[in-house]
Amino acid sequence: MKRMIHYFKFLTENQQGQTRKLCRCFCQGTQLSPNHDDSTDDFSMVSPRIRLRDGRHLAYVERGVPKDKATYKIIIVHGFGSSKEMNFLAPQELIDELSIYLVQYDRAGYGESDPNPKRSLKSEALDIEELADKLQIGAHFYVIGVSMGSYAAWSCLKYFPHRLAGLALIAPVINYRWPSLPVSLVREDYRRKFIRWALWLANHCPKLLHWWVTQKWLPSTAVIEKNHTLFNKNDIDILKTIPGFPMFSKVKGTSCFRHSPP
Repeated sequence: MKRMIHYFKFLTENQQGQTRKLCRCFCQGTQLSPNHDDSTDDFSMVSPRIRLRDGRHLAYVERGVPKDKATYKIIIVHGFGSSKEMNFLAPQELIDELSIYLVQYDRAGYGESDPNPKRSLKSEALDIEELADKLQIGAHFYVIGVSMGSYAAWSCLKYFPHRLAGLALIAPVINYRWPSLPVSLVREDYRRKFIRWALWLANHCPKLLHWWVTQKWLPSTAVIEKNHTLFNKNDIDILKTIPGFPMFSKVKGTSCFRHSPP
């Protein structure tokens, strides 16, 4: 509870304070890759959706107080292998106390949202801005990027900073070559070699990277999502209770990811 109160106070601080603290937001992400089980392809569209200018649809869910009564309106961007169904751990009493309105949406190609073959940093930002406009959130709003969703949140800073009341990144991807990052913290990190290899592919052969993370024949991120030994017993007990965590629960429709890169 204390962490959540501190976190929401961070979002509602003045912009200079937010800018200083954003530099300290970077830490290791734990989001895993999506479930590629084809059985998740068949599901009914049950969430509300908006139609974008290019004809695609984005699905979303709303939480918190009504928009017209909210003091803080926040759009949450989910990570790699997750969806709008992710359990964002904000206590209801804190949401009510601060009059917070939350929107969680499926990024393009995830869950109930249509894929975007032309995905880019700009398209990710414009999807968020258009979602805010369609839902009539207002001229200014907050954005929270979780794990891989942080790159989409960062793109908002680049393409429409004037619309942002505040922005936070939760467990974004880190740079393992940062001199200030203690080796002892990442020596046993199973993602270290994977991310180094993925970055090399992204720079030199992005199409091969997309094939690698979506294929099923060779070891890739699919091995990680089935390896329970990466977590201790207490971790596993907690993760089993979190909706949308791909290793222990099936996120409906995340297999749509293979139609559209992260």
